Amino acid sequence: MKLIKTNFKGLNIYKKKYFKDSRGYFLELYKKKIINKNFPFTCISFSKKNVIRGLHLQTKNAQGKYISVLKGKVLDVVLDLRKNSKTFGKHFKIVLSEKNSTSIFVPEGFAHGFCGLDKENYLLYSCSNYRNKKAELGIKWDDKDLKIKWPNIKPIVSSKDKKNISFKDYKKKFIK
Repeated sequence: MKLIKTNFKGLNIYKKKYFKDSRGYFLELYKKKIINKNFPFTCISFSKKNVIRGLHLQTKNAQGKYISVLKGKVLDVVLDLRKNSKTFGKHFKIVLSEKNSTSIFVPEGFAHGFCGLDKENYLLYSCSNYRNKKAELGIKWDDKDLKIKWPNIKPIVSSKDKKNISFKDYKKKFIK
């Protein structure tokens, strides 16, 4: 497993090695000695092609997330919401897939979203905190102020995510 640092403090990419043979493959997904995080909460997400989820965050009990694609391919996008960060309000995006065996660790204080690029996309999230439904919030995936270039598709977005707030509204309410 190889650690690749980004220009966003704490946001790291992990390139993993497949061990393949005629039966299939073996992949080391997580090594505590390299990632050095505890994840008490793990979940799986399934999305079809052109589904956009996000940009999600928790306003209390923020979650760090170690995200891996088990099957498929996604454009993964994170938005830095840490008010004292040099990269506040900037986004980072990367293609994660089963084939490129790349995972991302998103530290607390980021919003997260993705777009499904294959017919079937299974993501594994290992989270540093439990889900707090009352503290869930979303920022509009297509907010013009964020200038995120998503794939040129007709996106499939949940009714919940259609009600996400703008980045300007987020800053007014949560950044003092």
